[in-house]
Amino acid sequence: MAVLTLLDPVRKEIKDVKEIKKFMNDRGIIFEQWEASIPLNDNDSQETILKAYEHELGPYMKKNNYINADVINVHKETPNIEAIRAKFLSEHTHAEDEVRFFVDGEGYFFFHLSKSTEVFKLLCEKGDFISVPAGYTHWFDLAPKYHVKAIRVFQTPEGWVANYTSSGKEQKYNL
Repeated sequence: MAVLTLLDPVRKEIKDVKEIKKFMNDRGIIFEQWEASIPLNDNDSQETILKAYEHELGPYMKKNNYINADVINVHKETPNIEAIRAKFLSEHTHAEDEVRFFVDGEGYFFFHLSKSTEVFKLLCEKGDFISVPAGYTHWFDLAPKYHVKAIRVFQTPEGWVANYTSSGKEQKYNL
């Protein structure tokens, strides 16, 4: 179940999925929830996972000109897990949308949109789909559980590159 937490200028927690979707969509961030077409297991292959969500993923990719999808699976036993976490903890943007579908695990997307004083975070868990538009300032944290299995979708074969803002804004909010 997704949880939206408004951090600044007002603190408020929102758990209602319809309210979360409206809040995110009103800010240009796509938030949806998807279900697999077949039951999945922890040890399923990337191909099996992608096939389980093809009914949602295929039309989305075609409509938005995405050409590549893969599955990332990080957990506490992943080598260099702290370095992987640190890579995404600084506020950054991307030249293309950042699209994630959470197959399992959880992670926090933090947002500090450039034309607003708002700072908010969205806890994404199994079944949550998010598309952060290109140029949106954000950061990501996979703590405290250190487990994210997610489908990533890209418009270019090499994927996206983080462009760090060096604002330091995230330091006030990171766990």
